[in-house]
Amino acid sequence: MNVLVTSISKKIPMLKSIKIALNKFEPTGRLFGGDIDQQVVGKYFVDEFWEMPQLPNLRIDDLLHYCKTNNIGAIIPTRDGELEYFSKNKGDLKKNGISVMVSDLDAILTTLDKLTFYKSGSLIGFPVIETALSVNDLDAYSIVIKERFGAGARNILLNKTREVAKLEAKQLNDPIFQPFIEGKEYSVDLYISKQSKVIGSIVRRRQVVQHGESQVTFTVPNNALEKMCSNFVTDLGLFGHIVLQVIIDHQNQFNIVECNCRFGGASTLSLSAGMDSFYWFLLEASGKELSEITFTPNKEGMKLIRYPEDLLII
Repeated sequence: MNVLVTSISKKIPMLKSIKIALNKFEPTGRLFGGDIDQQVVGKYFVDEFWEMPQLPNLRIDDLLHYCKTNNIGAIIPTRDGELEYFSKNKGDLKKNGISVMVSDLDAILTTLDKLTFYKSGSLIGFPVIETALSVNDLDAYSIVIKERFGAGARNILLNKTREVAKLEAKQLNDPIFQPFIEGKEYSVDLYISKQSKVIGSIVRRRQVVQHGESQVTFTVPNNALEKMCSNFVTDLGLFGHIVLQVIIDHQNQFNIVECNCRFGGASTLSLSAGMDSFYWFLLEASGKELSEITFTPNKEGMKLIRYPEDLLII
């Protein structure tokens, strides 16, 4: 079985991690990487590169033909903007023996819409940060403004007064408003099986954050946070590798910021700390259950620093 990773861009650490998992699962398996940009550097870190058409132009029949021709049995989407496409089509892909590491459509749409995410999470009793369409609906002086749909870090405006928030929101397409909460930022990586069971989870402290992604992050023990996040993702009906962003405020209260239904930029730290998400997914893609998997996290603190690196080809 070969594996296709889409939107590979420059996600080199992730591609290396998937290759390790594939070699562990099936040493003869080949890693295919897809992207709409023929010049992406990720193409040098896969066995085969596919210059994909943009998703609105990619018919499911063409995707099936490519996968069958290249013996691809598993697909790993890596970008928020493609999750809905693959979720809509994962049924047809599954009928043809191709598994996709993506949650069901209802869950994907819930997490991509920040207002719906707040309403749904709050309704089932979880501390999702309050979200409103108007700043007048918030009882807070300091305000965060974000785009309602898509990645949370895009066009984010932090710690604004109510008056400034009203003005600067005009820069956004579909603005939503949240209270600005001071505290420490955490990422929680989780893998949820097809049987809706959390197989493993790791808490990471986000020490240095740039453009919404951790540049320096380290593992920390927090059983209460892991338990809350595990309950949350299973109640939402999610599947695969999931990343929750949480702020722990000065009162030591949890505040769920957002949920990314894909592998995160710094999630390779969690793999090193014991989570084997890509291998677990390949096992499930081959029809195996994970009931016998024993998750043993690294108890020692680990730190990840993300930095550019050169590749020399002779």
